Amino acid sequence: MKTIQVVMDAKLLKAADIAAKRQKVNRSVLIREALADHLKRIHIRELEERDRRGYAAIPERPEDAIPFEMLAWPD
Repeated sequence: MKTIQVVMDAKLLKAADIAAKRQKVNRSVLIREALADHLKRIHIRELEERDRRGYAAIPERPEDAIPFEMLAWPD
């Protein structure tokens, strides 16, 4: 692991310290986990946006959709 320096205002630092204490972890663990969760959410939003652009570029035609009642279910 690498050591970095992060600048934050006093209120955010205090809130982070309180949250870390409640979670029984140190500040570094709290920030590392929060950043990892945030990066995952960004990645999911990017994938969703890519899908939206794809569906907008090639809209689904009604004749391509199979009615629910006609789907064959495996035994």
